[in-house]
Amino acid sequence: MSPTLARPVHSRLRWTVCALLFFATTINYIDRQVLSMLAKTLQDTLHWTENDYGDITAAFAIAYGVGLLGVGRLLDKLGTRLGFALAIIIWSLAAMGHAAVTSVLAFSIARVFLGLGEAANFPACIKTVAEWFPKKERAQATGLFNAGANIGAIVAPITVPLLAKYWGWQWAFIITGALGFVWLAFWLSLYYTPAKHPRISQEEFALITSDPPDRVHSVPWSHVIFRRETWAFGFGKFLSDPVWTFFLFWLPKYLQTTFKLSIDEVIVPMIVVYNASTVGSVGGGWLSSRLIKNGWTINRARKTTMLICALCVVPVFAVPYMTSMWEVVAVLGLALAAHQGWSANLFTTVSDMYPRSAVGSVVGIGGAAGALGNALMLKTAGWVLTATGSYFRLFMICGSAYLFALLVLHLMAPKLQPVELD
Repeated sequence: MSPTLARPVHSRLRWTVCALLFFATTINYIDRQVLSMLAKTLQDTLHWTENDYGDITAAFAIAYGVGLLGVGRLLDKLGTRLGFALAIIIWSLAAMGHAAVTSVLAFSIARVFLGLGEAANFPACIKTVAEWFPKKERAQATGLFNAGANIGAIVAPITVPLLAKYWGWQWAFIITGALGFVWLAFWLSLYYTPAKHPRISQEEFALITSDPPDRVHSVPWSHVIFRRETWAFGFGKFLSDPVWTFFLFWLPKYLQTTFKLSIDEVIVPMIVVYNASTVGSVGGGWLSSRLIKNGWTINRARKTTMLICALCVVPVFAVPYMTSMWEVVAVLGLALAAHQGWSANLFTTVSDMYPRSAVGSVVGIGGAAGALGNALMLKTAGWVLTATGSYFRLFMICGSAYLFALLVLHLMAPKLQPVELD
């Protein structure tokens, strides 16, 4: 019997699934950003150096990368329903565990477990989008769930300083970490694959499966890791992810130090920056999807959108010379919006080129490359600031990264054509 027979009509169920992915990504970013919002407080209270903070943040990035090496394949084997549930349990417990530790080593260990759990979020989300959306809608869906990163980055500056101020920094970790268990209840009650979902309609199932069927249904990890297309995505992540991660972990400190802001005063500029990035995530996914619907090829639409995003990051070069906080906020808001538009399209290139059965593995490999770049950037930031006290070199790296990444992507995957796997 067809999986769609005798089922009630519900033609927008895929967007409910997308909403679940959005909230998971929101929680993911809240949990990882609690530390950055409390960085100056913890440095003053626990007497950390810039190098100590660099080591703690790098520990997260390294663990995140190690997790990504295996989590994609694990998700391909377990499926998104079970795999995502296990991941959010691990990272939520780790997030809450920060409240019980004080030393640099203990914080680093807590960050390791947080990184291992959070590594599943984007591979699981991309795999779910590949399962629930036809190719023409995937960039838009990816942009929407990816906007959760921005919302998480907005919610954290609003809530974390207030929780820390009135209840203590430990409760900031406990309360935000507990959000994952609320999401888990909705995920287990609402999520199934399209073929097994009891509420999906014939119309929506036909739309989801309207692309030509994948020729390959089981893909060994070794069949994708050596392919040029995998590393086109991997180098794109390696070069661009560190920019977002640098701003995620160091921007609150930069604003507080440069403009002499208190933990309360940094809330508004951080909200403005990450509100701007939300527009970029949704807009970047919408633009390439609109261009494809207007007759552009997938290759041309994705790369044109990514070029626009890359150019919007270039003004970051001027930040070290700016004396107005709001000028800095405007330039960095544009840059982070551009990153999110870039990221939505970069993620979607995987499902453009690979069958659904390989998406989790490829995203995991590319994500591990991005996490390696993150670790190098975070450790470098600690070294540079300890040695020079200046952010100049770090902003130079950020301003040029995306154009270089797009060049590498184009050289390694010039047409974004579907990959033939044996």
